[in-house]
Amino acid sequence: MRQVAGITGSVRVQNRHIIYVQGYDPRGLAQYYRMFRTELRKFGRLYQLATTVSRPQGVSDGEIASWSIETRDEAQGWQTRTTYDFLRFEDFIQRDLAQPIWTTVLQAVWIYWRLVFRGTIARFARANWRFATFITYPHLMLLAEALCAAGIAWLVQKGLGALGIPALYGVLAAVALFVALLGTALKYTEEKTYLLYLLCDTIWTWEFSHRRRPDWDKRIDSFAEYLCKVARASNAEEIVLVGHSSGSFLATEILARALERDPALGRQGPRIVLLTLGGNYPIVGYHAAAQDFRDHLRDLAVEPSIDWIDCQARKDVMNFFQFDPIAAHGIDAGAARRNPTIVPVRFREIVAPEHYNLFRWKFFRIHFQFVMANEQPHAYDFFMIVCGPVPLRERTAMPDAALAVATGDAAAREFAWRRLENAASRSQNPAQDLGEMEPPARSRG
Repeated sequence: MRQVAGITGSVRVQNRHIIYVQGYDPRGLAQYYRMFRTELRKFGRLYQLATTVSRPQGVSDGEIASWSIETRDEAQGWQTRTTYDFLRFEDFIQRDLAQPIWTTVLQAVWIYWRLVFRGTIARFARANWRFATFITYPHLMLLAEALCAAGIAWLVQKGLGALGIPALYGVLAAVALFVALLGTALKYTEEKTYLLYLLCDTIWTWEFSHRRRPDWDKRIDSFAEYLCKVARASNAEEIVLVGHSSGSFLATEILARALERDPALGRQGPRIVLLTLGGNYPIVGYHAAAQDFRDHLRDLAVEPSIDWIDCQARKDVMNFFQFDPIAAHGIDAGAARRNPTIVPVRFREIVAPEHYNLFRWKFFRIHFQFVMANEQPHAYDFFMIVCGPVPLRERTAMPDAALAVATGDAAAREFAWRRLENAASRSQNPAQDLGEMEPPARSRG
């Protein structure tokens, strides 16, 4: 029988295991850990909590890094310990980015026009026009730089002709100059435009969708086995598998493959929750070749032992807002459907106004707000999910109570805990299967 935190005794979490799946981000472990440590300090100051974090340690041949966080609230008397695993893909990503510039450009342009002619870009636009605009941006930027380089090369050709240089030599010189100028522009404007990085991302998602990246599949399988191993051995009350950005569909794949290996996963031992943040499922799921991925989405939609929470933000152009990952893929899960719970997040409510206005148009900064510390207390708080005492399912079901636990006075906190504990008790009945007790998929503000 599945044991869940809060059924015997208190709903409070004391031990939690986070497994974080990075998206297509070449910065990797070192920069992520520095950001995490900095944001953890901000979190502690906001809620007046004592926090400590260990140094990362390598696990599983260096493919996983792990550290631990201790969080204490001296006033309320609670303490949590979190094991935080970081699943690594940056070696693959850095290898992609090391490809010759012209290989990347030609392959990405070929893939983009296939998406246009097959109607995939139009489907992106119908699902979320902001994302369709974002994925088109690098190609528009590439076109602009190419036109500038072509204009300069044309002027040089005309100048050479005026000097009496034979036309053939003028054309050859203009072509060579065009290639050199465009390559130089792409290389030295990358820190401002992110153009080559985004083109590599386009190539990767297309290849991944068509199962042409066996290296990624092999590592995903390895991580799925690792999740099964953690679930069998962990003493945590809950295991939260977090996928941010393109890590959302990678985490989905990891969990679905783990369930194929161990169908009892989540039915015994710690509660398992999939938390996807700023997800972009269609960049994989909208390809006809991605039937296996859509099958995995359906499996998770109806799986009674797993909770799946999907957080979306309108301001983030790199995710699909107001998007149902199941229905929008044409998946009919019927009455058995119970996942995901869709949670809209308003960044304006969690970031101080003076700071929000500074970076509201910095799309990558906005995108990472999902996994950064709040500047204002709010029901959505990534570090409270990681370090706080309220289980994620109860936090999602009763966000006002979860916030009161963090910010209310003594009476408000006591009342909030009673509500959370009563809700947890009502949602669990040892005599029934978990799937019979859960409401269907829903959207919660």
